[in-house]
Amino acid sequence: MAWTTSRPAHLGLKPPANRKTANLKTALETAVDVQEVRKLDAYLKRVFGNPKIRVVPRPKKDDSAEVYIGEEFIGVLFVDDEDDDRSFQFQMAILEDDLVDQG
Repeated sequence: MAWTTSRPAHLGLKPPANRKTANLKTALETAVDVQEVRKLDAYLKRVFGNPKIRVVPRPKKDDSAEVYIGEEFIGVLFVDDEDDDRSFQFQMAILEDDLVDQG
């Protein structure tokens, strides 16, 4: 969306004062900090009743964390900061090969 000076003030739309500042603020809001990783780790262990679940920060991304059971990667937790209501979404891919009956 291109910002123009002709936008009506009553819409409450203002261009960001500085794009770099606006982008940095957005990045900081969506970053998962160490304390949140610990809380998410404890929450998933409690909810799924599995002490082997581990939540770890992603090496090259700070807006999400990886989830493991033991050493097996099972999914990613993403930050959702829409509408100033911080929440987390867990995404887990299940491959068809994983559904093959092992018994």
